[in-house]
Amino acid sequence: MAGADDEARSVVAGIGDPALKQLDLKQSWPASPATSTNLRVHKHLRRLERIWVDWPIYFITTCTAERRAILACKEIAEILIDEWRNAHKRHGWAIGRDVIMPDHAHFFCRAELDAKKLPLFMQKWKQWTSKRAMRELKLDASLWQEQFFDHLLRSGESYSQKWDYVKGNPARAGLVDRSDAWPWQGEIEPLMP
Repeated sequence: MAGADDEARSVVAGIGDPALKQLDLKQSWPASPATSTNLRVHKHLRRLERIWVDWPIYFITTCTAERRAILACKEIAEILIDEWRNAHKRHGWAIGRDVIMPDHAHFFCRAELDAKKLPLFMQKWKQWTSKRAMRELKLDASLWQEQFFDHLLRSGESYSQKWDYVKGNPARAGLVDRSDAWPWQGEIEPLMP
């Protein structure tokens, strides 16, 4: 009976699996358990196999304080782009494609091994860009709202789909006739192989 109790305790809320007792826990584990094990996955957890990504890409949207339309100008765009270029070295985040709209910015990013947590990276990035804009452009207030929106992309396919949508924002907003004509969009470094 004690064996059955031990087995029952190893299955907590449907997460544990009695088959785990058979594993050698001293072996080194790869970064992604979804591809490294052939253990039976509980039906309600199968979705996790599709979203476990070794180097996930995040889609970020952040808005200006009071939604001021001040970003889509050469001087501010240069500050944002320069700080995105430095994000890898300063914060451990690789920045991919970006679109700077008048009152918000969209960009894609991926953490490296030594990266700061996403909320800390965003806080520091906003501080650096705000301080530079206030110093260099004599702005009298911080650029950004405190919050930001993040979305974890689940595949390379969704990266290109999300990019196609975001790239079209300036045309949908009536700022240009064609999205390719918007001057404040680009790619800092490739995030996909």
